[in-house]
Amino acid sequence: MLLALLSGFALSQAYRTVTAIVAQGLQQDFGLSAQALGAFAGLFGLSFGVAQLLMGIAMDRYGLRRTVLAAAPLAIAGAALSALAPSHGWLMLGQVLIGVGCSPAFLACTVFISRHFPGERFAFYSGLSLGLGGLGLMFTGTPLAWVVQHWGWRTGFGILAVMSALSWLIILALVHEPGAPDSPTERAREGWGESLRGLAMLLTLPHTWGILVLGMSCYAAFLSLRGLWLGPLLMGRFQFTLVDSGNVALVLSVISLFAPGVFGRMDPGPLRRRAWVANLSLLMAALFAVLALLPHAGASVALMIAMGLLWGFGVLQYTDVRASYPASQTGRALSLYTMAMFLGVALMQAATGAVAAWATGQGQEPYRAVLLAIAAWVALASLAFRFLPASPLLRR
Repeated sequence: MLLALLSGFALSQAYRTVTAIVAQGLQQDFGLSAQALGAFAGLFGLSFGVAQLLMGIAMDRYGLRRTVLAAAPLAIAGAALSALAPSHGWLMLGQVLIGVGCSPAFLACTVFISRHFPGERFAFYSGLSLGLGGLGLMFTGTPLAWVVQHWGWRTGFGILAVMSALSWLIILALVHEPGAPDSPTERAREGWGESLRGLAMLLTLPHTWGILVLGMSCYAAFLSLRGLWLGPLLMGRFQFTLVDSGNVALVLSVISLFAPGVFGRMDPGPLRRRAWVANLSLLMAALFAVLALLPHAGASVALMIAMGLLWGFGVLQYTDVRASYPASQTGRALSLYTMAMFLGVALMQAATGAVAAWATGQGQEPYRAVLLAIAAWVALASLAFRFLPASPLLRR
C-alpha cells in the first residue's frame, strides 16, 4: 500500500521539477521572461502548499485513500491542460490544478508511516519514501529531456498525464487502510472550523516557528536548483545541451533515491538531531554561495552532486517535527510542516525569478545573483532554527 501511495508522490516530484527541462521551450513558445518562468514554477508550490491545510484535515476526516483519490484527478486534468495550453494563462491554470491534485501525495505517505509503523522506524521509512519519490526526479532528467528535445514540451506533459492516471488506478486497486478505514473517528467528527483552529493552535507554540522557517528554506533551495535553475544555469553559463543538462539532473535524481535513507539510518536521536539539522543547513547555504562563484563547469557539476547528497538530511527535519509534538498533534504538525515546505518552494522560485530579472536589468549574470540569494535565505533560516526555542518534548 505504501508503494502505491508513493507512485503518486513520485509523480508530484516529477511535476515540481519539470520546469528545468521545459523552460527553454516555454520561453520560446510564450516569450516568458526569467521572472515569469519563476512565477510559473512557483505556482505549483503555492497551490500545493495552500491545499495542504485542507488535505491534512480531509485525511483525518475521510481517510488517506478517499482524499488522494478525490484530489489526483485534478493533477491529471492539469497535465492534460498544460499539454494543450494555447497561452501562458492556460498553462498557469494547469499548474494550479496539478499543485492541488498532487498536494496530498507525500502527506499521505508520511501520515501512513506515522500511523502504521513503529515510531523508532519513522526516520528510516520516511527516508526510504523520500528516496523512492526520487524516481519522479529521475524521469525529469535524461528521459524527459530526450522526449522534449525530440517531440517538444507538450508531449512531456501528455506523458505525465497518462502516468498520473495509471497511478490513480493503482491506488484505487491497492490502497485500503488497515483497521476499519470507513468508520468514524473522534477527529472525523470534528467540524472543519475546529480542525482549522487545531492547526492554528500549533502556531501559538514557540518551537513551531523555528521548524517552519527552516522548513520553508532547505527543500525550497534544492527544488529551486533542481527544478528550475539547473537547466538554464548549465545551458546559459556553460553552454550545455538540453540532454547534457538532463544527464546532470538524472545523476542528482539517482542520488536522491539513496541520500534520505542514508540520513534516516544516521539519525542521531532527539537530543542531537536539532544540532545536526542546524549545522547541515548552514553547510548547504555555504555550498550555494560557492556554486554562485564557480567559473568551471566540471567543478560546478561536482558541487551540485555534493548538494544532492547533502539534501538527504531533510528527512531529519521531518523526524524532528514528529518528535516535537504529542501523538494527538502529529498529523496536523506534519500537515503544517509540509504546507510550509511547499509554500517555501513557491516563494523562493518566484523570488529568484525576480532576482534573475533584476540582475539581467543591471547587466549582471542572473545565475550568480540567484544562487547568492538562495544562500543568504538558507543561512538566515538556519540561524533562526538554531536560536529559536526547541520543543519541550526534546528536553526530556
